[in-house]
Amino acid sequence: MVKYLVIVESPAKVKTIKKFLGANYEVAASNGHVRDLPKSSLGIDVDNDFEPKYITIRGKGDILANLRKEVKKAEKIYLATDPDREGEAISWHLMFALKLENKKVYRITFNEITKTAIKESLKNAREIDMNLVDAQQARRALDRMVGYLISPLLWAKIKRGLSAGRVQSVALRIICDREAEIDAFIPEEYWTLDAQLKVPGASKNIMAKYYGTAEGKVEIKNQKQADEIVKVIRKATFSVIEEKKGERTKKAPLPFTTSTLQQEASKVLNFSTQKTMRLAQQLYEGVDIKGEGTVGLITYLRTDSTRVSEEAEAMARNYIEATYGDKYPAETTGDKKSGKKIQDAHEAIRPTDIKRDPITIKEQLPRDLFRLYQLIWKRFVASRMNPAKYETTSVKIQADKHIFTVSASSLVFDGYMSVYMQEEDKEEKNTLTAQLHKGMTLDFVEEQAKQHFTEPPAHYTEASLVKALEELGIGRPSTYAPTITTILARRYIAKENKNLYVTELGEVVNRMMVEAFPTIVDAHFTANMEALLDGVEEGNVKWKTIISNFYPDLAEAVEQAEKDLSQVKIEDEVSEEICEECGRNMVIKYGPHGRFLACPGFPDCRNTKPYFEKIGVDCPQCGKDIVLRKSKKGRKYFGCIDNPECDFMVWQRPSGEKCPKCGSLLLQKGNKQVCMNEKCGNIV
Repeated sequence: MVKYLVIVESPAKVKTIKKFLGANYEVAASNGHVRDLPKSSLGIDVDNDFEPKYITIRGKGDILANLRKEVKKAEKIYLATDPDREGEAISWHLMFALKLENKKVYRITFNEITKTAIKESLKNAREIDMNLVDAQQARRALDRMVGYLISPLLWAKIKRGLSAGRVQSVALRIICDREAEIDAFIPEEYWTLDAQLKVPGASKNIMAKYYGTAEGKVEIKNQKQADEIVKVIRKATFSVIEEKKGERTKKAPLPFTTSTLQQEASKVLNFSTQKTMRLAQQLYEGVDIKGEGTVGLITYLRTDSTRVSEEAEAMARNYIEATYGDKYPAETTGDKKSGKKIQDAHEAIRPTDIKRDPITIKEQLPRDLFRLYQLIWKRFVASRMNPAKYETTSVKIQADKHIFTVSASSLVFDGYMSVYMQEEDKEEKNTLTAQLHKGMTLDFVEEQAKQHFTEPPAHYTEASLVKALEELGIGRPSTYAPTITTILARRYIAKENKNLYVTELGEVVNRMMVEAFPTIVDAHFTANMEALLDGVEEGNVKWKTIISNFYPDLAEAVEQAEKDLSQVKIEDEVSEEICEECGRNMVIKYGPHGRFLACPGFPDCRNTKPYFEKIGVDCPQCGKDIVLRKSKKGRKYFGCIDNPECDFMVWQRPSGEKCPKCGSLLLQKGNKQVCMNEKCGNIV
């Protein structure tokens, strides 16, 4: 007879947990949420203290029926959903859906699916934490209000089913603002100057970089300035005026949080945030390992804490000492607490057993699962190790009034780098072969003067967007991946070679959100809302207070936007294009992929065709019209209407004017015009 029932979220955990518990335990899964707000309406009674109206999620009837049967057999029920707000809320909803009010019900949580953690959680069973539940209810209600009140306006304005979201709209604005920065960026010229010098008695020459003068650093802005310096140094004597030796340490990285794991997996493994979270979920829930059965390989994957338990700390120290030697374990670790509230009930993401070396289980894991586990394992081991140490040499060389510098570093102790190398660590290969000392005279061989232009800010990638959202305090570990996935799926942004670009549709949606709902898309407002949700979790703020303060302002903004929209109701714009099938002038419509031409005679005539916006500039290659086009993924560019016969294309809008220097087309960049011929580089 089963005495105890343990209910988890995911069916994948059932097998892993079942083997840790005796015959008296049954383990069943809820398959995530069982109750939610209805899809057909707002689901929040704004006239009755903002009470949410929860209903059973469609398709969950059979799962709940089976769980009710198990509940009847059990003396005690343990709700073992995930250890976060969402998990706490699922446990609370199960209380109602399974009618557990008069049963012996306990809430248990664990950060890793191991025998020790499961047994420990049963010893420390507790009641459901209503502060966590209320924080989740507040987030759900806020998101529902934004989505259900604003989305119909987007539909009305842009004419097709789109959506707004409390976090996704801010993420879209961040990307749009960066694209605007890039479009407006004017490159500035600068030069670098290196001097190749021969050291007496040395077989190899050294390369010294131009620094400036005794007064300080000097930026070389143009060729004239570079030529003047070269003229002087060619005749000058190069003398070493200063030599400094020192030591530099490079601290070990912190173990992974959700955000840093997503960033590093994107940079190193080229994984999307969604893929990283899917694979990490598998590693957490359990993987079949030969001789061990199903085991959870990593701790809980949604965390913004870098804390590590004392047991894991001790295990890591022993492993590192035995494997690498007694110089390698760190005396103290650099774990830091964030200034903002963090989910510190959790640990950092780490392997559940450090002795489970990735290489020993490589054959039993699919390739991508192995690569992610190896990344997490190496990062954790490295985080418990001593810093790497470099010996540094810095030399100043004078030529007339000008000063050049040579700096080098050599690794004297690899520390954490024996296990884990980041991109910046790999670049540390600068060594100085020649012996230099104060007063030494060097022979000038040749100079290398190079022209450069400043680069615009980089396009966001998934990794850098996650970092920006985290730094701004927008969203939480569980929201980064779904937010990016949503704006990609809505085609508001497109991804090409890791970079994220705004589509025409994304620009239209963002413009409307900024005009009609500036508060919703304000990063500081959204971050403040996250802080209030943390206040609910801590028991300092009532969740309905947040909702009751938020709703009236939102409702008023929606009402105002509806009035403004009705005054500027957009009719279908009539084009000069004639429908080949019925002879009517075709009209411009918006679809999920942007604008297109459609016959106004629908449904009698269903003719549609791509819409190309002419910009009033002739193609410099063939003389036909340049039009606004979009790449397959939705990124805007300007190309010849006669494509593919004519392959002319540029990313910036041509102004129609010619460069006075070389005659090429000028492109618009902010309030300036830049020659499209990079060799010319003229700015008007």
